Amino acid sequence: MNVKIDTKEKFTVITPEEVRLTAILTGELVEMLLHYQQKDIPHLVLNMQRITEIDEASGELLANCQQQFYEHNCSFVICALQPSVEALLDKAELLEVMNVTPTESEAWDIVQMEEIERELMGDE
Repeated sequence: MNVKIDTKEKFTVITPEEVRLTAILTGELVEMLLHYQQKDIPHLVLNMQRITEIDEASGELLANCQQQFYEHNCSFVICALQPSVEALLDKAELLEVMNVTPTESEAWDIVQMEEIERELMGDE
């Protein structure tokens, strides 16, 4: 799967170059994303701006991947969902369990707030 990778100071932005995300492609993507948990900067923003078509299985894979990140104290925010993708995820009742923002900038804010929260919780 072709992706654009943009590494920032506190997180990495991954932008799939595909327009259609099938379960097979999502499986490849998830495998790649999970490797980031082992990196020095394990927090991710998944920018879905180019994805116009997704199936329910792909949505479930992404939701499970996101949950795995949070179980390992790593941030994973999905942003820039196209209306068709958002509608499918909403219909499948996946949006309510996913951390999704309208823009990449808002996703950055969430990652940074979660980082501060982890630092504060670590002090207790």
